[in-house]
Amino acid sequence: MTDSAPHIEVMRSQLSRARGLGAGGSGTAHWWAERVTAASLLPLSTWFIVQMFRLGGTDHAEVVKWGGKPVNATMLTALIITTFYHAQLGLQVIVDDYVHGKAHLPTRILVKLVTSLLGLLGVFAVIKLVAAGSRRS
Repeated sequence: MTDSAPHIEVMRSQLSRARGLGAGGSGTAHWWAERVTAASLLPLSTWFIVQMFRLGGTDHAEVVKWGGKPVNATMLTALIITTFYHAQLGLQVIVDDYVHGKAHLPTRILVKLVTSLLGLLGVFAVIKLVAAGSRRS
């Protein structure tokens, strides 16, 4: 009698076996990241809108003073980073769905590069605002 392990048949496509991914791949993590960033943008955006109404009639010096406060600078930085990360996630889905062939990878890289660069510029602007606010105090 031959003792051999039972044969288990795995139902995966050839492409899936080549990539080493199941049916979901990394889609679940991407989906959750989109939802978490969207949920965190709700209170951050609400805070930002309220603050902009409060600062509506003030002069530049008052806005710089407001931006120099640590809580406001932290909230602004969180809003900027979350906004551009959420934008990058959404644009990545669009690129994955509608850009095919040789243009797919360069377009994905371009989306990541542009959103990261714009996010860094926003964070740098907050750093400048904090520096200017601390000089005035």
